[in-house]
Amino acid sequence: MLFSFITNKFGGYYSMRQRFEKTNSVFSKRLYTFINRKFQEETNSYLPYDNTIKGPINFLHGTYGIFISGSAVIGNNCTIFQQVTIGSNMLIDSKGFGSPTIGDNCLIGAGAKIIGNITIGNNCRIGANAVVTHDVADNSVVVLGKPIIIHKEDLNNNTYQYSDQGWGYVKL
Repeated sequence: MLFSFITNKFGGYYSMRQRFEKTNSVFSKRLYTFINRKFQEETNSYLPYDNTIKGPINFLHGTYGIFISGSAVIGNNCTIFQQVTIGSNMLIDSKGFGSPTIGDNCLIGAGAKIIGNITIGNNCRIGANAVVTHDVADNSVVVLGKPIIIHKEDLNNNTYQYSDQGWGYVKL
């Protein structure tokens, strides 16, 4: 919690990132990098300084569980919810090799995954838990399809719990 406190005192991740980019002092760069690494450990996130964030970024529920690839590009005024991955495709023989580029004014919902060398246009909304691996045009919304519901006549309600004999399945 110490490094989260320090990061917040500096104005948050984006503000500290701006300070890192503006300074020419090797000591200051190392200090900001150290604080950022410890902040990432505390928040279970990956927010390196070597990606490109063009303008203010809003982590609506904090940075917990957020992963942003080192070579990703994110535009101005983007809002990112918790547990989001903006990741690189590192499969050399893949057509989507590389990192995403996200336009301005985008909203990325909780748990969304944006993977590979794709472009998300300006003013887009990526719904919660959506997995995006193809380009998305400006002013678009990406959501998951309708859930699949499987109805069973006799649902086997076994549970896995600890008893005197150790761990095992128990019929309820």
